[in-house]
Amino acid sequence: MSASELNGYYFEDISVGMTASFGKTLTEADVMLFAGVSGDINPSHINEEFAKTTRMKTRVVHGMLSASLISAVLGCKLPGPGCLYVNQTSNFRAPVFIGETVTARATVTRLDAERNFVEFETICEVDGKTVLDGSALLWV
Repeated sequence: MSASELNGYYFEDISVGMTASFGKTLTEADVMLFAGVSGDINPSHINEEFAKTTRMKTRVVHGMLSASLISAVLGCKLPGPGCLYVNQTSNFRAPVFIGETVTARATVTRLDAERNFVEFETICEVDGKTVLDGSALLWV
């Protein structure tokens, strides 16, 4: 990557209403890798026989795996490299199943010029249905 690709937006270049998104189809491999990295080996995520006995009747993707796609938007697109998380809230609205494509989107809602903080509305959707919503605060 070039030096210019390693720099995200500067605070001065961000305005309310700016938005960016990232989509990914969450696979079996993603779920197993996330279980290994996070230590969350809840059988609802990794054991189909157990999952058949649950309310969902099949395995579900880790909620935090879906939420992590927001980090991809913020850390790689808007504001991009150089920003740091201050806070994130996530409301899990619906399950995500293996093989579904999650689209994460972040929209600038507020700028704090005194502290160089940018607040975002965050949302994850599957086929237009909200599966997660919340907010994020970043230092830019």
